Amino acid sequence: MGTSERQGRDDHDVRERQDAVGARMRRFRKERGLTLRGLSTRSGLSIGFLSQVERGISSIGLTALNGVAAALDRSVADFFDDEQQSAEERAGVARLPSHFTLTRASTAATEYVSGQQTYRMLSARGPNLLLEPLLVHIAPGGRREDAYGHAGEEFAFVLEGELLYEVDGVEHRLYPGDSVHLRSTVPHSMYNDTDGVTTVVSVVTPRLF
Repeated sequence: MGTSERQGRDDHDVRERQDAVGARMRRFRKERGLTLRGLSTRSGLSIGFLSQVERGISSIGLTALNGVAAALDRSVADFFDDEQQSAEERAGVARLPSHFTLTRASTAATEYVSGQQTYRMLSARGPNLLLEPLLVHIAPGGRREDAYGHAGEEFAFVLEGELLYEVDGVEHRLYPGDSVHLRSTVPHSMYNDTDGVTTVVSVVTPRLF
């Protein structure tokens, strides 16, 4: 398979996953008897952005999706394919004390794809653990998310590429080695406006899955 053919297939897979998240959002919203305006009021996201996500035009980040999930009385995992199981189920992670997990490099990590962003879970579940550590690959292009505030804290460290991170209406360009740490109640969003993939270590609270 040539490079262009493989790239075309990858782009098609991304669009299918993006459409799947939006389609589930629309189905869950209608099951709750909510209009887009009602979901916008409950989630804090704009009607236009939610409409674009439902139609597969825009992707939605996990933290914003967490707000939508809460508004629809769903878990974030409900918006993804059934085969995208928890890390414990997929890798057979041994149960450890509730205050501790250990994830080996050889562990098959769960990945979630939402539009241009692929999230790799970096640790197993722990009932008394609050942090959600993720490795995030952000493909170039796509539409920018609305700036969004939610409960908790957020940390992002750029490993590769560049990241445009908006915090409270101010844009900051991050390069490899740069990081940002904020209270997530402040409206924020991140976007890759370059031609290459950006890789970020992200840690958020509360846990999303």
